[in-house]
Amino acid sequence: MWYTLYCEDVENSLPLRKQTRAAHLERIQLLVDQGRILVAGPSPAIDSEDPGEAGFTGSLIIAEFDSLSEAQMWADNDPYTLAGVFKKVTVKPYIKVLP
Repeated sequence: MWYTLYCEDVENSLPLRKQTRAAHLERIQLLVDQGRILVAGPSPAIDSEDPGEAGFTGSLIIAEFDSLSEAQMWADNDPYTLAGVFKKVTVKPYIKVLP
């Protein structure tokens, strides 16, 4: 089943994001390689494709897992979570209807 991982950043998360980005993307790439990512990406703090020093307010990942508990465990062990980039991660089941 698909699950949404709605991740909210701590204030001024950009330095932590930069330090941890490679490990975070490497872990996401494993799901991509397995065909388990529907969409993933950050939420800019300003209305811009490149927010620069304004940074980000969070991220959204929609990925396939065997259960809610597996999705939660994956989120709990993400490098951004472990490094303190995310102050809160909400994991919920998701049903893709469109397109």
